[in-house]
Amino acid sequence: MKNLPKLFGTSGIRGVYGETVTPQLALEVGLAVGTLLQRGRVAVGHDPRVSWPALTSALTSGLTSCGLDVLDVGLAPTPAVAYTASRGGFDAAASVTASHNPPMYNGIKLFDHRGLAYGEELSRKVEEILASRSFRRAKWAELGRVEKGDVDGYVADMASRVSLGRAWKVSLDLMNGATCVTAQRMFNSLGCLTHVVNGTPIGLFPSGRPEPSGETLSRLSWLVSETGSEVGFAYDGDGDRMAVVGPDGFIPSQDRVLASYAAYMVESRGGGLVVTHVGASMCVEDAVEEAGGRVLRTKVGDVAVAEAILQHGAVFGGEPIGAWIHPDFHLCPDGVLSSLLLLKALEETGQTLREFVSRAPEYPTVRCKVPCMDRAKPYVMERVGEELPSLYEGVEEVLTVDGVRVGLEDGWTLVRPSGTEPVIRITCEARDRGRAEQLMESCRSLVSRIVKEVGG
Repeated sequence: MKNLPKLFGTSGIRGVYGETVTPQLALEVGLAVGTLLQRGRVAVGHDPRVSWPALTSALTSGLTSCGLDVLDVGLAPTPAVAYTASRGGFDAAASVTASHNPPMYNGIKLFDHRGLAYGEELSRKVEEILASRSFRRAKWAELGRVEKGDVDGYVADMASRVSLGRAWKVSLDLMNGATCVTAQRMFNSLGCLTHVVNGTPIGLFPSGRPEPSGETLSRLSWLVSETGSEVGFAYDGDGDRMAVVGPDGFIPSQDRVLASYAAYMVESRGGGLVVTHVGASMCVEDAVEEAGGRVLRTKVGDVAVAEAILQHGAVFGGEPIGAWIHPDFHLCPDGVLSSLLLLKALEETGQTLREFVSRAPEYPTVRCKVPCMDRAKPYVMERVGEELPSLYEGVEEVLTVDGVRVGLEDGWTLVRPSGTEPVIRITCEARDRGRAEQLMESCRSLVSRIVKEVGG
């Protein structure tokens, strides 16, 4: 199997501050990126976590020690930092963030000059420099400079490229995250009437874990009804994800929202390719193919989705966690931009949110975890790849871009090794719950047997 980078996960570097992620690590990541680039300019921003000063200062020190100039964007959503790099004159960007994780976590996400997140190749190069500690430090007269910046250019550019025909009534739950400095400004500039909660950036996230799901969305849906809003949006800690709710307790599944918007994009373009990952619902294919488009599946992670969008010229791509990428604008998932574009889609179709998502069917999905030691995972997955396709009749497709995904006429099964826990994850979806549970029962039995035989 491929020897993937040890430090980088599916979305950059992430871990508990003081344990996995430290100022020393941030300094060395800055030195490694500076060594890799050798010269140039880097945009650096951060979310409001309390550990940002230590990590941002260390990262900036590493970059400038190699002779790179830094634009300190300050508190900013990750998409704003990535977009800044893509505007020109930058060689990279870095966001100090742990996205939706609890406040004790932090991390670093790196982007290239196009605003495209570092993929396996660039991540591996950084990893190799870190491992060898072969840092290229500049002489005293060649040290980089630090310039103060902000998110104003991003806010103005995004708002100027989206137009709405009426004043929407919108509720926003900013979850005390980085979108506190952009979201309300962008909605208001387009004439929306906004009701905002948790709108002050606080790194301890007193409103709860900054992840738009579960109780958070129930709270937001109640707020939409109480304020007479037409729709509500919630964002994660660094603003690259969004979730949408309607009044009267309507909380659509993220898969259906993704599928419906993807189909809308295909129809508006008269066809085209949509990218999502192997774990997204088959309702994405149903909606997109009915609209005249095609679906390409990648491994899990917005980095893989973005790379495939760029490589294949897709019109849209995203993950069902609410990380949507709009290549006409930029290549980083962008929660606030996605919200505005979804409003525009509702406006152009003349539909309510409930009507809009109704084009995508909702299928039952079941998930489970099978304990498996990390050292055994490669051997288990090799056996799964050999045996899983023959477990079912009527196999239509087998994908191995990320784990093993077996597609059937009436459902699918995905087996993936967890990158964060000593488990093998299994996901099954079908057109009815009984079939989904049947797929799960047979798959779980197979994986459990293989783990036992391998000694995991």
